[in-house]
Amino acid sequence: MTEPAPRFRAARPADAPAIARMVNAAYRGASGWTGEGHLLSGRRTDAAAVLEMMRAAESLLLLCCLGDALAGCAYLHRESATEVYFGMLAVDPALQAGGLGKALMAEVEARARETWGATALLISVVNKRPELIAYYVRRGYVPTGETRPFPFADGLSAALVDGIELAMLRKAL
Repeated sequence: MTEPAPRFRAARPADAPAIARMVNAAYRGASGWTGEGHLLSGRRTDAAAVLEMMRAAESLLLLCCLGDALAGCAYLHRESATEVYFGMLAVDPALQAGGLGKALMAEVEARARETWGATALLISVVNKRPELIAYYVRRGYVPTGETRPFPFADGLSAALVDGIELAMLRKAL
C-alpha cells in the first residue's frame, strides 16, 4: 500500500499541541538526524509559542499532512519586501529520510513567492550543527557570515556546550 501524497495547509489554533510535540521530538528527541539534544536541553517550543507564531502578522505556520496525520511543519515570516524568514522546519522523526522535508521545503519556497513575492529566503541554523548547515547548502542556501544569539531568554532551552549561536543562511528564489 502506498503512502498518501503530502498535503499542505495553514496551521489552526487546535493544531498547536500536536505541532509542539512533533517539533520537540524532531529537535530534542532521541531519534531522527535533526536532533539537537547533545547541544541543548529542554524543549524547542511549546503550544503557547506555536500559537504566538500563528498569530504573528505576515506569518504562516505551514503543515505537511499525510492523510489527516501531521507529518511536518515550517514557519514563514515576511522580513522585508523581498525576503521571508523560514524556520522551524520539522518532520516527524519516524517519517524522516522519506522525502517529506524536501517536499515541505519546495512548498515553503512556492508559498513565499506566491504569498509575499519573495525573492529570497533566510534561515537560521545552530552553528554547532555542520551537517545541518551542509544540508541547507546542498539545497542552495549560502552562509551570510552573520550570526544571531540563540533565544535562550524564552526559558525553553539551555545550552549543554559553549558558543551556541544561530548561523544565518540565504537562498535566492
